[in-house]
Amino acid sequence: MTTTKAFWRNRSRKAAAPATPPTAPAAPAANDAPAVIAPLDIPPTDPLIEFFRNNTSGVVDVDRLALDSPGVHALRTAGVRLVLPLVSQGELVGLINLGQRLSEQDYSSDDRRLLGTLATQAAPAVRVAQLVRQQQLEALERQRIEQELRVARLIQQFLLPKAVPSVAGYEVSAFYQPARAVGGDFYDFIQFPDGRISFVIGDVTDKGVPAALVMATTRTLLRATAEQLVSPGAVLERTNNLLVEEIPPKMFVTCLYALLEPASGTLVFANAGHDLPYHRTREGVFELRARGMPLGLLPGMQYEEKEATLRPGDCLLLYSDGLVEAHSPSREMFGFPRLQGLMGESVNGNLVPFLLDRLHAFTGPDWEQEDDVTMVLLQAHGRGNGSHTRQMETLARFELPSRPGNERRAMEQVAEVVGLLHLPQDKVQRLKTAVAEATMNAMEHGNKYREDAPVLIEVARDSRNLTVSITDRGGNQFGSDTPAPDLMAKLAGQQSPRGWGLFLIQNMVDEMQVTSDEAHHTVKLVIHLAEGAQGELTE
Repeated sequence: MTTTKAFWRNRSRKAAAPATPPTAPAAPAANDAPAVIAPLDIPPTDPLIEFFRNNTSGVVDVDRLALDSPGVHALRTAGVRLVLPLVSQGELVGLINLGQRLSEQDYSSDDRRLLGTLATQAAPAVRVAQLVRQQQLEALERQRIEQELRVARLIQQFLLPKAVPSVAGYEVSAFYQPARAVGGDFYDFIQFPDGRISFVIGDVTDKGVPAALVMATTRTLLRATAEQLVSPGAVLERTNNLLVEEIPPKMFVTCLYALLEPASGTLVFANAGHDLPYHRTREGVFELRARGMPLGLLPGMQYEEKEATLRPGDCLLLYSDGLVEAHSPSREMFGFPRLQGLMGESVNGNLVPFLLDRLHAFTGPDWEQEDDVTMVLLQAHGRGNGSHTRQMETLARFELPSRPGNERRAMEQVAEVVGLLHLPQDKVQRLKTAVAEATMNAMEHGNKYREDAPVLIEVARDSRNLTVSITDRGGNQFGSDTPAPDLMAKLAGQQSPRGWGLFLIQNMVDEMQVTSDEAHHTVKLVIHLAEGAQGELTE
């Protein structure tokens, strides 16, 4: 219990004021002297508090109290004669203290009964007022926290890469899903003039704006250092020495920095206390280990460098602890062994949707995400000649629960994104129709309207095409080779009643591509960008 504050009013007699001329305003009478309101602090350990809580007589005469307590002494010193404890549901919520009557007569039995009734009626009202005030303060605190989270999200969204790089002979994928309480996950790609590219992933301790600001500082230091130093270990060492002087107390950054030479597949990496990346080869899945302390803890740290080779068919997964520390409904942790085992399973296509599918199945539909989930995947295909292909820029990536009506949300979000490209309105309207139809198909036929199986929607573009990919978890259920619907044949029962959806979609966009594996089904809607169309997004 916190310290009880008692406020009491004391009105004392004053000498009569001299008579005033008839034309002057009348002076206040002596009995109209202003009340004196004095706060009295009574600590929660004072036995007087327990006495007031258990009081049943209603009115307490201070002069008759036999308690030896600082509270009693303070009341008497202040001239308090009577105390009305305000007790609501067994809790002492306040006190009404009265001094000597202005008439200097004792309080009568009628006075005491009236005061007891007043205390009985006032206690619930005071408690309600306290609860309202508490709720107001909590609402203000929630607003402050929400504002802080909005700022943190804006910082993260501004600094995270807007697109994955195009690397000849490799496929690069990235996934980032923030928790409600924004953490400090970040990833980055740093491309060099000689064709090499660095992959960076990190995690800042703490959450909210402090973590976002430290993330921004770390990213800036890493990029500036990478322009001067080549070695991953040296980059982390320099960044650590710069960061340790600036980082707030009790905060640090885990970070993995890997430098890829695409032509040879050579990967040189150093690790500042981050989760170990997994390298999948034909021989199995292996951890890539390199020793090093987190950034920002101690100056003068050195970081061990190791080397690996990515051969065609290999893949490298960088991830944050929000993935492995996710919990099931029974509080079991997803864990490193489970992730390593899933990496070893035979998966066609991109590994990220596969891992997300297994994560959602493990956590269940009511999962309350505790930390950011970040993944960066590098898959090696064939060695290229070093020439660059068109770079595909990711404009948006989001998930929607498989719930009737969410096709409209998908349509509206996609329209908002592509609105920045200034496409002709007729193309935008046709794309909106195709997105809504494809999303409804994915939710209904692919995911069977299971809310724990969301639909993944990705909007991307290069210099020639705008692509909207809609992925469900239905696997090999239907393809793009469905025959064109024939109304008479359908009415006669000679053709399945389904098929209108894909036929409609095909006629709404310039191209439609359908791909499937054992776990996912993806419909890609392609809109050709006109020659000379604006090639940059406008804010």
